[in-house]
Amino acid sequence: MLRSFGLLWAVFSAAIASDITSLEAFRQDPFQTPAPAYVLLFVRTDCPITNRYAPELQRISAEFAAQHIPFWLVYPDRTETVSSIRKHIEQYKLPGSPLLDADHKLVARAHASVAPEAAVFDSSGKLVYHGRIDNRWVDVGRSRPAATVHDLEDAINATLGRMPVAEPQTRAVGCSLVDVN
Repeated sequence: MLRSFGLLWAVFSAAIASDITSLEAFRQDPFQTPAPAYVLLFVRTDCPITNRYAPELQRISAEFAAQHIPFWLVYPDRTETVSSIRKHIEQYKLPGSPLLDADHKLVARAHASVAPEAAVFDSSGKLVYHGRIDNRWVDVGRSRPAATVHDLEDAINATLGRMPVAEPQTRAVGCSLVDVN
């Protein structure tokens, strides 16, 4: 049973990676390297909420660097250029390795619908959390002075502790991914 699951997973991973590339146009599978957890951050260069989360994403990435948690910046807009993505990452100091997901394979796998939105997968590649980074944004144009709940951070900690994520799905506030086909 485990052997057939492993073979099925290898085929599924290869199918996903075939449409996902690095900025250098190399096929990239974000789940290829063994890790205790994987974090996918769905972002858009034109989303002000994404950009305002840059300091918090830097902090969270730094917090989990010692545990070797890969952070991936997923850019699902097929019209986005490599140079604008590089400029976006440099300007906002966004943490993680960028991926182009023009066919929305990762968007579908993570059930992402807006940017910024986070997805956490366990070491086997199972989605254990997707949603907001924290509760700072109440709605578009309405935010709290500071977050009181840190969903992404809590989800990573639970996953590292091999515990279920208390709230595996939350509603993220941001810029739609539907219009970036």
